[in-house]
This record gives sequence, C-alpha cells and structure tokens, in this order.
Amino acid sequence: MINNKQKLQDAISYQFTEDKFLTRALTHKSYDKTNNNEQLEFLGDRILGLIIAEKLFSDNKNSNEGLLDKKFSKLVNKVTCAEIAKEISLGDYILLGSTEKASEGNKKTSILADTCEAILGAIYLDAGFSKTKEIILKLWHQQFTLLDENPIDSKSFLQEWTLKSAKELPQYKVISKEGPDHNPVFKVEIKYKKFLSVIAKGASIKEAEMNAATKFIEKNKIKY
Repeated sequence: MINNKQKLQDAISYQFTEDKFLTRALTHKSYDKTNNNEQLEFLGDRILGLIIAEKLFSDNKNSNEGLLDKKFSKLVNKVTCAEIAKEISLGDYILLGSTEKASEGNKKTSILADTCEAILGAIYLDAGFSKTKEIILKLWHQQFTLLDENPIDSKSFLQEWTLKSAKELPQYKVISKEGPDHNPVFKVEIKYKKFLSVIAKGASIKEAEMNAATKFIEKNKIKY
C-alpha cells in the first residue's frame, strides 16, 4: 500500500479538501471493521448510477428503454468499475487486513470495484454533485466510447446469441465455493452444445457467470 496518496489524486484529477474522506474510502472492512468504506461505497454506487443514467438519457434520445438499460448495466457493473480502478492504480492505495493482503485482495474485482465506488462517494461528500459528475464523466469517457462499439454485456450477448442460433440457452453451473462467507470465491462453468466449455471465478455467482460468459465468447471466438 502506498502511503503518499498524491499520485492517486492526480490520477483522478481531484485534490481532496478533507483527507479523512479519501482515507475512509480506501479502508477495506478487513482492515477496520468499524471505520471502513462500505457506507461510502453505498453512496458512490447511487451517485454513479444517477450520473450515468442522466448521461445516457441525454445522449440517446431515440433509444428504447431496453437498450438504455443494457448500456447502463454495462457502464455501472463491477467489472467496469474495477477496470476504472485499475486505470488509476487504485489497488496500490487500498488499506487491507493481513488475510486480504496475503491473498492479493487489491487485485480482486470486487474489492477494486467497491473501492472505486467509495472514492466517488468520498468526492461527493468533499465537493458536491457537480464536481463528482465532472470526475465520473472524465473517468468513464473511454467506457462510453467502447459502449458505442458494443452496448451489451457479455452474459446478455451470449444469451441472445445462443437463443438466436439454436433457441437454447447455455448452461451455467456453480462447481465450487471457496473462502470465508465474508469473502467467497465462486467457480462457474459454462457448457453449450459442442462448443469449448470454460470455468471462471468471481466474488459472487453473478460476477462469476459474467466472467465465464466473457471467457466463453473469447475462447470460442464468437463475434459481437
């Protein structure tokens, strides 16, 4: 964990007035069970959702609700938030307990995504809605660009593709659950006809299924 947080603030183009908000946002529950970032994560998640929804509404006047919902889901899901976190090297600054540190928790999708949302909540408390909106739209700019090329998440795409090709859905199967209840790791397998099956991990069944769908598409060279 890097103690000097200035590079992180430079990366997000925001200098905190109250360092306590930033410190709280970077504190995982494994490090401090009481003063951690869970509430800031809750707040940041809601703010992110509102700003992304507003941007999509503004930019897609002729799109139906179904398409907007797919775009929204892709922009605010854990995988995307974790990608944003990686871009700003957020994992280098997260305060983790010894167990999480030993298991490289700062590289886990769930922890990176949650901390990213917590940072947004911290910016909101420190500077208000307008500044938070500015930061989010800057950090998510590339994601909006990619969205124009591929507006649907991997699991939804795979479902639509399989239904269209054979009117049959792929089979998702949870094959194991490892780790403690507060920090589980699920393994999910996808099988579909004679295509190559895959296994992927995630901090939740939903996340594992999403990762498995992405892996299945890539391994079988299915084009969006």
